[in-house]
Amino acid sequence: MLWPLLRCQKARKYLKGTSVSFVLFILSNLMRQKIRTGLTVLGISIGITAVVALGIFVHSAKVATEGLIQAGGSDFIIGRDGSADLTLSTVTEDEIAAVSAYEEVEYVTGALIAIFGVGSSPFFLQFGIEPEALDFFEVEILEGTRLSPGATDEMLLGNSSSVGADLGDTIEIRDLEFTVVGIYDTGASMLDGGAILPLAAVQEYERKPNIVTIAFVRTRPGTDIESLKARIEDDYPNLAAAATLDEVGDIDQGTQILDAVELGISAIAIFIGGIAVMNTMVMAVFERTREFGILRALGWRTRRIIQMVIGESLLLCLIAAAAGSLLAIGLTQLVILFPAVSSFIEIEYTLNVFLRGLIVGVSVGLLGAIYPAYRAARLSPAQAIRYE
Repeated sequence: MLWPLLRCQKARKYLKGTSVSFVLFILSNLMRQKIRTGLTVLGISIGITAVVALGIFVHSAKVATEGLIQAGGSDFIIGRDGSADLTLSTVTEDEIAAVSAYEEVEYVTGALIAIFGVGSSPFFLQFGIEPEALDFFEVEILEGTRLSPGATDEMLLGNSSSVGADLGDTIEIRDLEFTVVGIYDTGASMLDGGAILPLAAVQEYERKPNIVTIAFVRTRPGTDIESLKARIEDDYPNLAAAATLDEVGDIDQGTQILDAVELGISAIAIFIGGIAVMNTMVMAVFERTREFGILRALGWRTRRIIQMVIGESLLLCLIAAAAGSLLAIGLTQLVILFPAVSSFIEIEYTLNVFLRGLIVGVSVGLLGAIYPAYRAARLSPAQAIRYE
């Protein structure tokens, strides 16, 4: 009986104190069961780490894809409508010729994308393009020269490639040897982590004659790009034109899948985290039943009791959100050390990703506090004081 009385004597001051005093009182309540509070924070923070880290990777992957769309100074790209993945898109050379015939089109460059393990890079991106098209396709050569016209055994290596080769070295791909004649930079992380090769060579070892993955389109000055894209899609229903990341979903449904996975993990984190918080708060309410009765007897209203329980739950989850965000930053920095990841994307942190983690934390706190707050509010002073 002594501890609840001492606690409630302290609570009497908070009854007339400031909001800061009330927050300190809530914090002192959480510190009464340090191990339980710590384990709950740990469990919730792991869930928030998953949400934030996945959000960072999804956003970074989208930025990399958007960089690929804008590579070469193109206005938009064309691919096969409904492709499950960008690399599975197929556009025929006849379709490229048809698109290039539009008056508004300045030029069209077809590119065949292949992914194959090379050296220390298990997912090395090869970008097959006609050597002559590099005169139009904006690629900054940092060292060496462009591909020679008609070349079949030359290669341009991206400046962020992880294969460990330099200018003049020979790289073997699918039993074919290519000499690195230049090092390039396009500003697109996905492309700069791979290599540019002659289109004919990539078509040969991929066994895709007269086929490319996507086509880059540059229009003439003054062209209404949206109108042109709509006309192309109307004239060729099997093709999709994309100028922004939102439109890439027609060619690469993988981006939509990533969004769905991200939403699903957030929902799971809220559900599981809510149960964990509810378990902690229900136990706290049961253990402090007599204390709640004394608080009510001292003049605390039902609303104040509810505020205290919800406040404890929210503070618990806010601490977990902060810890989870810090863990997510550390995790992403660790994962990006692997060449398989760093050759495709550059990690980019945005405020929206961390706000999503905060929203998950607040949602978990509110969900976990509903029943404990309801139970605490229904306790009558007389019943609570007599509770054993």
